[in-house]
Amino acid sequence: MSHLVETLMQEASVGRMLSNSTVARFVPAEIREAVQELVGDERLDLADALVEAGLALHPESDDILAIGSLVAIVRQDWAQSIALLAKLIDVQGVNVQPFSYVMLVRSLRSNLDPAAALAATIVGLNHYPDHAELMAEQIALFEMAGMSHEAVAID
Repeated sequence: MSHLVETLMQEASVGRMLSNSTVARFVPAEIREAVQELVGDERLDLADALVEAGLALHPESDDILAIGSLVAIVRQDWAQSIALLAKLIDVQGVNVQPFSYVMLVRSLRSNLDPAAALAATIVGLNHYPDHAELMAEQIALFEMAGMSHEAVAID
């Protein structure tokens, strides 16, 4: 058990709420690891609270934004996952990872917004033109719309 999770469990055992001052003693990578551990232990409420504290302290952290978006996906909070993934992509800038686009596309699809999902595949494929998962998502979206992906040329 990570030190942060131990600290959280001790505070919870005496009825204390998670405080930013407690979380502030840890760097974003430690917060991410603790959230992963909590999700693995199926303690989503604590994981979510830790993500919120992490975002309050480190709103531009790749680690916090990425794990927060994954927690939102697990909770099926599509609006939250979309917001966090969009911010993650913005923060990552030229270093954006293809997985960020894939997860954004899937969250947009799950949020029943295929037009935005298709737009996200286009942006993602502009950065990673040969990325198999992004291409598969785009093909699936074209097929959902009743269009052949081969007949559509995207610049």
